[in-house]
Amino acid sequence: MAKRAFFGTDGIRGQANQSPMTVEVAQKLGQAAGLLFRRRHGRHTVVVGKDTRLSGYMIESALVSGFLSAGLDVTLVGPLPTPAVGFLTRSLRADLGVMISASHNPYTDNGIKLFGPDGFKLTDDVEAEIERLMQSDLSERLAPPRDIGKATRLNDAAGRYIENVKSSFPRGLRLDGLKVVVDCANGSAYKVAPAALWELGAEVITMGCDPDGLNINDGVGSTHPEALRQAVLAHGADCGIALDGDADRVLMVDEHGRLVDGDQILALIARSWKKRGCLAGDGIVATVMSNMALERLLAEEGITLHRTAVGDRYVVERMRAQGGNLGGEQSGHVVLSDYATTGDGLMAALQVLAVMVETGQPASQVCRQFTPWPQKLVNIRYQGPSPLNHPDVKALEGRVNADLGSDGRLLLRASGTEPLIRIMVEGRDENRVAATVEEVRLAIEAVLATRADEE
Repeated sequence: MAKRAFFGTDGIRGQANQSPMTVEVAQKLGQAAGLLFRRRHGRHTVVVGKDTRLSGYMIESALVSGFLSAGLDVTLVGPLPTPAVGFLTRSLRADLGVMISASHNPYTDNGIKLFGPDGFKLTDDVEAEIERLMQSDLSERLAPPRDIGKATRLNDAAGRYIENVKSSFPRGLRLDGLKVVVDCANGSAYKVAPAALWELGAEVITMGCDPDGLNINDGVGSTHPEALRQAVLAHGADCGIALDGDADRVLMVDEHGRLVDGDQILALIARSWKKRGCLAGDGIVATVMSNMALERLLAEEGITLHRTAVGDRYVVERMRAQGGNLGGEQSGHVVLSDYATTGDGLMAALQVLAVMVETGQPASQVCRQFTPWPQKLVNIRYQGPSPLNHPDVKALEGRVNADLGSDGRLLLRASGTEPLIRIMVEGRDENRVAATVEEVRLAIEAVLATRADEE
């Protein structure tokens, strides 16, 4: 896919008040997306949500002005998780949905994610068309004075989303007797996640629920689970839930303080749903980063693991193509498409809690579905063309994977957001994994050095 001017692997993202996250770009995006998604007749509506970053006010105002000038009405829902925006876009029969967030990044960054009227993230082709419009003169296509849009606030947006989240929890079950620590990363779920857990009967201990515009993901949330571990142990809690800034991903901690990643959560839900007869299709979808031990475990139970490129949007696209209802990433994006159009950290956590309630087993038992194979990741920064297309690198990749055989694998990929080559080696033997990573790193750096000398 050709390099794009604004969109990356998950919408537009960058440092606030610097290109591409500027007022000018946000306003132009609102105009271009608004014009593309306007229906022929009647009023046109866009749902706009955000997380708790200080720059969210600025980006929100610019986007809203762009949409209004394109003739769309704007429904503001305030700080809510990314999956809430997808849900509300579809529920309100809106033409478009927008989430202003840089997910797990620090407050200095921000981003814009777009959802179509079906509540799903836009495809690459649609994003490319929006970019084309953004780079053209739209002045003659904007709304005449009488058709300029208006902005209103949906006051019960949080309550609607909480009800949607609770609908994913099995009927007849409650969380009475469970003590749960929930870390909301000082982000978009700081109100709705504790409320949903409390309404289902849990004793809720909160952390990361005091946003000030600058502290999102700062030492808390799914990217910093150490504080959650300490809180779970200190309070004698049954488990901990760590969301990220926009709450579309989750990691968990068991009662002993051990971390539970997305692969373990996927395995638990897949096996539970298969037993209940509600796992659609022939398996689940995960990315190339998911552990091989997960794939082996599922295969033993007749569940196929379909792999995609990294990014929850690609997971969702594959799920829709093959009629599956469960997919996700090792990083904690878990998509339950019977209830949500994108990853929903809170919904995924509730599925884990449901199994704990149903079986009476502690988190340490239900969340330890398999012993993961050792994985080691290394990044190499480069300049100029990607070295992944160099014949020596391609030959190296083929040789290493042939040597590893069924006992491991090498994965080389370029970052979608910065000039980095990501090296991942996985295998049964930890020492062999470490040695292989070092071998590959040195070989790629040698290729880069030779190329630099030739230039």
